[in-house]
Amino acid sequence: MALGDLSQSLGYRIRRAQLWVFRDVSQRLAPFDISPAQFSVLSVIDANPGVNQLAVAQVLSIERAGLGRMVDHLERRGLATRAESSINRRYYLLYLTRKGAELLGRLKPMIAESETSLAKKMGSRAYKQFQRTLSIFLEG
Repeated sequence: MALGDLSQSLGYRIRRAQLWVFRDVSQRLAPFDISPAQFSVLSVIDANPGVNQLAVAQVLSIERAGLGRMVDHLERRGLATRAESSINRRYYLLYLTRKGAELLGRLKPMIAESETSLAKKMGSRAYKQFQRTLSIFLEG
């Protein structure tokens, strides 16, 4: 089917690339019953033990309520814990459990495999350039 001008839209092309990556990552994480968003949350908690739940929501651009439900789910699975902040009781601090850290250790190679597949699809040089170009969006 013809896309017309849409085929020249950078936004459309980025979205198609995102869908490819999301599908690939989702398939790799499915046997562990973890979504890409849950993987992201676990990764941020791992890199920042005791991180404020609100900060996680902000850095990952997840609505607070959605993140709250996700953390509830991760807690029920025994992958993360939430503790009241001693500084501000309105905030919760997040930690990985041992089980969560072990699972994350098993998931990271899956994500690395996905990155390798993407680099192979794009070509190594284009992949590296794409990484550099998109890094400007990491700064918000």
